[in-house]
Amino acid sequence: MFKEITPLKLTENVFEIVGKKWMLITAGNQNSFNTMTASWGGFGNLWNVPVVFIFIRPQRYTYQFIERENFFTLSFFEKKYHHMLSYCGSHSGETVDKIKETGLLPFETKLGNITFEQARLVLECQKIYFEDIHPENFIDRLIHRNYPKKDYHRMYIGKIVNVYSKEISES
Repeated sequence: MFKEITPLKLTENVFEIVGKKWMLITAGNQNSFNTMTASWGGFGNLWNVPVVFIFIRPQRYTYQFIERENFFTLSFFEKKYHHMLSYCGSHSGETVDKIKETGLLPFETKLGNITFEQARLVLECQKIYFEDIHPENFIDRLIHRNYPKKDYHRMYIGKIVNVYSKEISES
């Protein structure tokens, strides 16, 4: 099913897979987890390790899972699953069973984190830093348009510890 690869083998256009195709951010374990759709984030190299940056508003149900856990997964899907991501982004796991409603098939990684069988690419990440967004630090004042309710995100930086792919094989 999935092949494990190194982060250096990733050839994805991050602007495309995050900003246009979206991703599911998932935290928790088989007994208790939640997932949410995100289109903000990025990949990079920080503190000499490959990392991801994700952003979650405190009122999101997934926030409590991200806060509780040391790891999270980012799952990327083919276009045919876009409706599932759309549903996960427009409904709260606090009020509906997203897994039941979408048909997502969760499974545990070898580290016990949750991702989904339908994913084509999964990044398993260890939280290494967080920072709350402070509006007084916005240099570009147009950024305020993203926060009409003044519900600022918390940014998490996660060290990429495992990458699983259905499309790329390690040689």
